[in-house]
Amino acid sequence: MKKVHKKTVAATRSATQVHPQTSAEFAAAVGRALRRAARTARRIARMHGTPVYVWRDGKVVAEKP
Repeated sequence: MKKVHKKTVAATRSATQVHPQTSAEFAAAVGRALRRAARTARRIARMHGTPVYVWRDGKVVAEKP
């Protein structure tokens, strides 16, 4: 078995440790994460000049960010 440095193990445990929270807190955190991901996707699309695809009126359309 491969030896693992103690600091690596401690960092891994703290990063993956589950914190108890209510479903409302979890839903709020998911919403924040999705908004942050969308903001990042739009920023990257602007940098590269590519369209962002969104759902509008029952269809997928390409929008220029």
